Amino acid sequence: MAKKESKKISTNPDVETNKNIAALSYIWILCLVPLLGKKNSEFAQFHAKQGLILFIIELIAGLFIWFPFFGQLLMLLLIVISVIGIIKTYNGEWWKIPFVYEWSKKINL
Repeated sequence: MAKKESKKISTNPDVETNKNIAALSYIWILCLVPLLGKKNSEFAQFHAKQGLILFIIELIAGLFIWFPFFGQLLMLLLIVISVIGIIKTYNGEWWKIPFVYEWSKKINL
């Protein structure tokens, strides 16, 4: 049986208290709200760091929006990933976005 990428849904008080603000992590520049405002929340920091990396990727991808089909497809993919991140955050999951999670571990704020 294959191992799932996300951790199980938690009943941790940190998760329950901060899942609403952690969901902001996947809405473009709003990733800075939990990143700077909830330094004591492991859950919010986990998602905010991934959101910051996703935001940087979205800025770079914005340069490719002018290329027909490829640019639009790339932006659509990033929007879908963001929506999935918001849903998983509201569900209290510690979702590791492939590739993005590895980069987010290198952020030390």
